[in-house]
Amino acid sequence: MNSVERALWETESGSELKIDVHSSNRIVLLNSKKKMLAGKYIAIDCEFVGVGKDERSALARVSLVNYYGVVLLDTFVKPKERVTDWRTWVSGVTPQHMRQAITFEMAQKRVHDLLNDKILVGHAVQNDLESLLMSHPRHMIRDTSRFSEFRKLSKGKAPGLKKLAREYFQIDIQTGAHSSVEDAQVTMALFRIRMRAIEKEQLGKAFT
Repeated sequence: MNSVERALWETESGSELKIDVHSSNRIVLLNSKKKMLAGKYIAIDCEFVGVGKDERSALARVSLVNYYGVVLLDTFVKPKERVTDWRTWVSGVTPQHMRQAITFEMAQKRVHDLLNDKILVGHAVQNDLESLLMSHPRHMIRDTSRFSEFRKLSKGKAPGLKKLAREYFQIDIQTGAHSSVEDAQVTMALFRIRMRAIEKEQLGKAFT
């Protein structure tokens, strides 16, 4: 369990989230049953491979975590077209992963069912939704890449998740192949440390 996972798990709802990179691996199992539930907020992240002659991005892995960083879904997905670039160096996806992968339709349904009536948290979340050919009510989306405080770090542009993790938590992510689980957990952690401000800024806002 890394420092972000530990902080998400051990910090109660309504309390300030603090990441301690030097803390032990001890897990406080208080109210563990409640924390295992999907809850109100779910963070998403996806990994992609290239398909077709032009190596278009296609969904190859999708991960969902709850408010406490618990993994609700983590599955590899079979692209509908022939993979021409596995992008393993960044996606972490290999041909071997396809042996346990589910179909796109199955992944789409599982994500849809989990997100029903939930507030979706993501970093550039529209990319993930588009890869799943899905939509989500705009008033129920919280996008950390659009949060004004975070964007100041990139001079008004969408900041990278890696940069935000280093700036706010003093941790390094995406040092090799990406993990959609880790990225979703970091996204949820970022949301939680600025939850009130993000809610105020984005509640009811129509993203374009």
